[in-house]
Amino acid sequence: MRRTALLVSAALLTSLLPLAVARAADDPPPVPVDRFEGEVPFANPPAGGLFTWGSDTDDPPTLQLSSRVDAPEGDQVLSGTYDISGYGGFTHDFAFADPAHDWSAHKGIRFWWEGQDNGKKIAFELKDGGANGEASELWTTSFTDDFTGWKQIEIPFSDFAYRTDYQPVGGIDHILGLTEMWGYGVTLPVGTPGRFALDGVELYGRADQSLRASVLTDSAVYPVREGGTAQVKVTVATTGSAPVDEPVTVAYETAGGTASAADFTPVKGEFTFPAGTASGTTRTLKVATLKDKTASETAETIPLKLTVTGAKAPAETPQVVIDAHGLPYLNSKLPVHKRVADLLSRMSLEEKAGQMTQAERGAVGTGADITADDLGSLLSGGGSTPTPNTPEAWAKMIDSFQLRAQATRFQIPLIYGVDAVHGHNNLVGATVMPHNIGIGASRDPALAQRTGAVTAAEVRATGIPWDFAPCLCVTRDERWGRSYESFGEDPALVESMETVIQGLQGARSGTDLDRNDKVLATAKHFVGDGGTAYGSSTTGTYTIDQGVTTVTRKQLEAIHLAPYKSAVDRGVGTVMPSYSSLDVVGDGLGPVKMHARADMINGVLKKKLGFDGFVISDWNGIDQIPGDYASDVRTSVDAGVDMVMAPYAYKDFRTALVQEVRAGRVSEKRIDDAVARILTQKFKLGLFEKPYADTSGASKIGSAGHRAVARQAAAESQVLLKNSGGLLPLRKSQKVYVAGSNADDIGNQSGGWTVTWQGSSGDITPGTTILEAMRKNSAALTYSKDASAPTGGYDVGVVVVGETPYAEGVGDVGNGHDLELSAADRAAVDKVCAAMKCAVLIVSGRPQLIGDRLGDIDALVASWLPGTEGDGVADVLYGKRPFTGRLPVTWPRSQTQLPINVGDPTYDPQFPYGWGLTTLTKVPEGGAATLKALGTAARAAERAGADDRGRALVEKARLIVQRKTDRRMTAAVAAPFADADHLLLTGRYGEAVRKLTQAYRAA
Repeated sequence: MRRTALLVSAALLTSLLPLAVARAADDPPPVPVDRFEGEVPFANPPAGGLFTWGSDTDDPPTLQLSSRVDAPEGDQVLSGTYDISGYGGFTHDFAFADPAHDWSAHKGIRFWWEGQDNGKKIAFELKDGGANGEASELWTTSFTDDFTGWKQIEIPFSDFAYRTDYQPVGGIDHILGLTEMWGYGVTLPVGTPGRFALDGVELYGRADQSLRASVLTDSAVYPVREGGTAQVKVTVATTGSAPVDEPVTVAYETAGGTASAADFTPVKGEFTFPAGTASGTTRTLKVATLKDKTASETAETIPLKLTVTGAKAPAETPQVVIDAHGLPYLNSKLPVHKRVADLLSRMSLEEKAGQMTQAERGAVGTGADITADDLGSLLSGGGSTPTPNTPEAWAKMIDSFQLRAQATRFQIPLIYGVDAVHGHNNLVGATVMPHNIGIGASRDPALAQRTGAVTAAEVRATGIPWDFAPCLCVTRDERWGRSYESFGEDPALVESMETVIQGLQGARSGTDLDRNDKVLATAKHFVGDGGTAYGSSTTGTYTIDQGVTTVTRKQLEAIHLAPYKSAVDRGVGTVMPSYSSLDVVGDGLGPVKMHARADMINGVLKKKLGFDGFVISDWNGIDQIPGDYASDVRTSVDAGVDMVMAPYAYKDFRTALVQEVRAGRVSEKRIDDAVARILTQKFKLGLFEKPYADTSGASKIGSAGHRAVARQAAAESQVLLKNSGGLLPLRKSQKVYVAGSNADDIGNQSGGWTVTWQGSSGDITPGTTILEAMRKNSAALTYSKDASAPTGGYDVGVVVVGETPYAEGVGDVGNGHDLELSAADRAAVDKVCAAMKCAVLIVSGRPQLIGDRLGDIDALVASWLPGTEGDGVADVLYGKRPFTGRLPVTWPRSQTQLPINVGDPTYDPQFPYGWGLTTLTKVPEGGAATLKALGTAARAAERAGADDRGRALVEKARLIVQRKTDRRMTAAVAAPFADADHLLLTGRYGEAVRKLTQAYRAA
């Protein structure tokens, strides 16, 4: 009886289902994609299958195959629940190992959806082209859940639009080709818990030629000098490159635009690509411009309207642009300030607001908004790259965006920026330097400058003139996920490494900025980001990043502000405020977001320090200011922010800024100041004369010469913390056992901000791992990552352990991270060090707590994040170079000591700031008498201004002290030892030796 009831219910429900659209007689039968009868597994890429995703751990929906009597097809449907705060959904990726699918013969895709009548939009996405489902273009559309029960949703492929807000690969050809399809995805509604059910995904209908064939132009913009002729290439292309089945007619006409009839010869006509025309066939249309009697003019546009029959028309009307000419700002012989004044005087408020706006490349699609909104700047966020991720593709992409700027009235070029924080780290194959923490450990300002020069050359060779680096934060708490972005905990050390600014920019005057191997630098994050208190962050699950820095005015100036004074003196071109808040004790303001602190940006940076570059906000940084969006815009701009990084909200920012000025809440004087600062840097960079990429230096990207600099930096960054019995350097003849998670992982040794924002483990970019480098130096080497291989018969073990990549607050301790080695790493250290003499290398962005194992370890090395050149690590391990690195931060005994820094009243670390043993062949000998003599000589050198001699004398004294104090570290030794390193950096050589003598006596 129950069986009968179910059958009756099923029949009733089936009768209530909407009928599918009748198939035309000549339509092919539908092609199933998913029936959800168990034929497709739940599996993550690269395997084929269904998987979920979301913005955090709570956002991925649940998925299950449910048996349903009312299933539109078969017995089962895909169902699930969701409660999404950020974003979330599910995807079916086809297996990466199998060929992509060809959907080009069909009209569209359809599926059954169980409506909840909630009025929410459901986004449906296709994956087109590329290497696989996670390296394909995303094309999107949506439907509204405004019905109840099952309904077949039918979507023609012509309804899908290229997704401009997010493209994991940066886009391929911006054409929905349909011949290489990798699956589909569904993005579910946000903010309200819900449920869903899906069934019967299939391809339907026959593709007509208007869907398979497209008419394209080779560009959207055609700049020509007045009197020149533009040549517009018009091409017919089909999916699958098949010849056209039917004629394609193109009617063309020059109509509209800002050019007058006297500026060009009108063209009008029609031509046909006959049936059988091969895909890729091109016709050329010529538009001749005329010289008139006007000596100076802004750019003028001539749209070429194309009307297409039998195929898709171009997405945009191509525009011929007669270049601006004869205006003073275009005269490269005039001083920059006069060019700026002339151009500024001609611009409208809307054009000025556009110059103050920076958008993400992924948000502007092919770039039409660059012209429409007069955008002044684009950026690539971490991991936002073209496809393929090659120097050529970068240059081509940026040139295409610059071309859009040529269609604006004044043809003001874009300034494109990237976070090249340790080399051109977004580019696969670039030279990846050690992170700043390692550069600080080198104590080598000349080398820091060379790393900056290599970075600048590789960045500029891909068409990018602006680098969001260096970070001048003074890190004061190793729990901070950005610790490795800092040169160290001592402002004097940070200042000494600012030679990197000259490496990036060249001359302090900015006269080198127009070179093809220099870029505009950015001092960040102003000010105090390294001093945020643990537990003060209110950003998501962050614990310290973007939190509150509470300091006295004296502490602010001495610790956090000092590096910015040096950067301004060095001519740094841009400054970026911090996400963090600053709370200056006694000023009565409490914690205030740095993007809103006019007293610091306008008052201190621009007026007191004399900074004459421009201030660029951090990513959506103004959004964290309390208040509505209009007040965020008003407050930040009035505080001194000149350009706002509004990656996906660029239209909202530009509109709001114009409205605030029109309402009198932001002065035009302030706008003019901001735009003048931006234009000044654009003129200095030579962008008006050469807006496009100069790729003549591209052959040096990742070259042997550049990698040699990175190799030296990696070697000099290695800090030898312990070396019992002179275990290091190793000898080639020794039989070596290598273990540990970071021995053979280029991603781990490069850290965050490598290819992607967070970085990732694995073989993500060309380079040499530490293991690969060791193999070159060893006659007998065995590698066992987890130390599971037998450990008998070896002379020495090397265990390479540490962290996996992270960036920013994602890496904060307490946000899924700590300062302890992983269980696997601890086990590897224990096993190897119990079986043989061992050296442990810690590859990490900050100190790791190793004290409980220190007695069992013969040699300990802080390797930091050495980048792609593992040969540099092997160079010091095998004695090709001596260990010379020194701790840029204090190495704590336990987490309860944090924060711990040089100069603290209570200071008892595992290893003090400045500690670093050496493997020099001749280590100085001597005792108290020698130190006394060194002190006398150091004071004399200080008085004479003989810095090189003074530093050498202090270094000799330091090595003498380290020889005695090794293995006997106490607070009485550590405090004066660390103080001495700070004194050395500030040029107080006599006092440095006195402190070292104090440490020697306490040992």
